[in-house]
Amino acid sequence: MIQVLPKEIPFFSVIICTYNRASIIEGAIQSLLAQSEHDWEAIIVDDGSTDDTFTVVQPYCISDKRIRYCYHSNKGVGLSKNTGILAASGMFVTFLDSDDQYKEDHLQSRKEMLIAYPDLEMLHGGCEVNGDTFVADKNDPTKKISLDECVIGGTFFIKRSTLIDMGGFSSLRYGDDADFYERAVKKGIFIAHTDYPSYIYNRDSEDSLCTNQFIG
Repeated sequence: MIQVLPKEIPFFSVIICTYNRASIIEGAIQSLLAQSEHDWEAIIVDDGSTDDTFTVVQPYCISDKRIRYCYHSNKGVGLSKNTGILAASGMFVTFLDSDDQYKEDHLQSRKEMLIAYPDLEMLHGGCEVNGDTFVADKNDPTKKISLDECVIGGTFFIKRSTLIDMGGFSSLRYGDDADFYERAVKKGIFIAHTDYPSYIYNRDSEDSLCTNQFIG
């Protein structure tokens, strides 16, 4: 008789969506590798890059089997997240923008919170912002609003089963995080917020999506 052992399920699936960021994505990956919490997998979703992203990412995939790479034609960040979600196997899905970084205890601190409150379906918040703290209003891109009034998608930790049940993210190319959060609130899922600033949100990247959405 052959015993089939169940595949080990990681606590976290970290989805890194990227587009033409070969020059900076290593900073994000290295911050993930430096985590004090090791129970994670990573799915890098390349949204149709035409630069050397694959060449930069490939050595990390070879050296660490927790890291996988997916490529598809350009679809936008929301649908790229969905590609990562479908490829993920972790209990909780979280995100890391390819121009951002985690502080060393980011995953560990969130794991402690999620274990302490086992009914939580979504946890968000807690970031350090580098650069402009105002972004384009998703309802009127000619106006700017403070990040204090926004949810920041990179800080989301969501049960994978909840993501699947909700159909993932919308195809919006801007504001997909806010759209998901609003739908989650309407659905009544158990959401909590933390102020512990362990996600580094870099607003000074030349191709920052939030920056480029502003029409001055």
